[in-house]
Amino acid sequence: MKVGFVGLGIMGWPMAENLVQAGYDLTVHNRTQKKAEEFAKKTGAQLAHSPKEVAESSDVVITMLPGPPEVEEVFLGEGGLIEGADTGTLLIDMSTSSPMLARKIAEVVREQGASALDAPVSGGDVGAREGTLSIMVGGEEEDFERARPLFEAMGKTITHVGPSGAGQVVKAANQIVVALSIEAVSEALVLGSRGGVAPEKILDVLSGGLAGNRVMEVKREKFLSRSFEPGGKARYHRKDLRIALESGREYGVALPATALVEQFFGALEARGDGDLDHSALLRLIESLTGS
Repeated sequence: MKVGFVGLGIMGWPMAENLVQAGYDLTVHNRTQKKAEEFAKKTGAQLAHSPKEVAESSDVVITMLPGPPEVEEVFLGEGGLIEGADTGTLLIDMSTSSPMLARKIAEVVREQGASALDAPVSGGDVGAREGTLSIMVGGEEEDFERARPLFEAMGKTITHVGPSGAGQVVKAANQIVVALSIEAVSEALVLGSRGGVAPEKILDVLSGGLAGNRVMEVKREKFLSRSFEPGGKARYHRKDLRIALESGREYGVALPATALVEQFFGALEARGDGDLDHSALLRLIESLTGS
């Protein structure tokens, strides 16, 4: 199976690297060509100079991009994947994008005689490096089965959740829970600290009870060290919440807490902290209490 990969950012690089380690021959493209060249030099992957060129040389193409504008451009724009896809090509978008856009892409791809899956992931940069991502997949069952070996090289929990767009719906739900969990843990830490309790003690106790969650486990060191080097950037999580709110409007669902936390991330971005890890929301909660 010839595999193409477009998008070698914080998540895309380790995901593509895991595919190489699993024995797949990769053709890669990245908007910043230098990064693609570095990846090719390190792994032996082939370079392509456009998404179209990637599709022309691949049976399956995976994309990992910042958001809907980039996804639409890479798939449907000039020199995009659609132009290079042939009958039988499978295009898999693993970005966090819009359910509506995922359905649009799937329709265009089908008209081309190819097929598409939307397969966003959860697990952050740690899951990407360790190959333990949770992958939620929308599209046809037979396409999902065809892609399963690739998913197994990158993830641990791999679930076909429904037709085209369903993967992105589930990812929107995931991002709501993660964002609200970060906000809740931040409030708890600030309250505890003001009350004279050490943050590590708070996390220890909460982790052992009903309040325990993966956010406290995965982000523990960032909360404690206050070193917010990005795994998932705050501004990207704000983008994800905007997608969730757009989906809520599309489906007629009220998402009041999501709207509030999206505004919190907006305030964090306005402070110049948008490129920090999303757990840096702790800083904003502290600032609201004068810490």
